[in-house]
Parts: sequence; structure tokens; C-alpha cells
Amino acid sequence: MAVRISKILLVSIIAINLSLVVVNSLMDYNSNYNFVKHVMKMDTVFDDNQLKWRAIDSPVIWNATYIIIILWEILIAYFCWKGVIKLTKNLKSSGEDFVKVKTPAVIGLTLCLLLFGLAFITVGGEWFFMWQSKTWGDGMPSALRLFTMTGLILIYLNMKE
Repeated sequence: MAVRISKILLVSIIAINLSLVVVNSLMDYNSNYNFVKHVMKMDTVFDDNQLKWRAIDSPVIWNATYIIIILWEILIAYFCWKGVIKLTKNLKSSGEDFVKVKTPAVIGLTLCLLLFGLAFITVGGEWFFMWQSKTWGDGMPSALRLFTMTGLILIYLNMKE
């Protein structure tokens, strides 16, 4: 029982975290929007960066990208919460039934890995060189922390009891 409870609590961490991220993004749209804008604009990367041709200088694309990120985060929170609810309702069920209800949590955690691994670490970090920005701060450590934590939770969630 303790293992199941710990799995539920760990999935809850991601559900809570992403719920807060969504609320923050909606209540203070401009803070994270400006971050996305400057990452895509590449206006704060190293001056001698030879790959600045990748920069995107379109408010429409910046807003669309940010809205997609927020929607993606909403999906992560939704699936993680759905997973937490299903897992909690099946806390005392058979091992086979408990495994069957993990699907929403697995989807939510996988979406989280994709957002932070693909969108932030790969596209933001390596395509737009987010890590070079001293002005807007490097979002890579935060993305990597959430990617790592989510990956560990996903592995643990799927370990046999």
C-alpha cells in the first residue's frame, strides 16, 4: 500500500506543479511570454553567434507558440490529475487493475517529458540557444530539473510492485 501511495503522491507533484505553471501563465501572461519571445528572437544570445538566422521576429508566432505551450501544460496537468484520481480510486484494487488505471498518469508524464525535453531543452536550448541568454536567464536548468524529476516518476510509476 505504501508503494502505491508514494506513486500517487509523486504523480501529484507534477499535477500540482503544472497546475501552478498554468495559473501563473494565465494570471501573468507577459512574464513568460517575454521569455518565449526573447528566446525565439535570439536577441540576447552571444553577439558572435553564427546561427542567429534561426531567429523568429513575429509577434504572431511568439504568441501562438506561447499559447501552444500553455495548452500543452493544461493537458499535462489534466492527465496527471486524472491519473491521480484513478490511481487513488483503485488504491486497494488488484495489482492488475491498478496497472490498468495508470494510463492517464503515463500520458501526462510523457507529455511533460516531451514539453521539457523537446520544446525547452532541444528546441529552446539547442535551436534557439536559450542557454546563451544572460538577460533572460537560462531556462535550461529548470527544464532539466522538471524533465529529470518527471522521468524518474514515470519509471517508478511503472515499476512492478
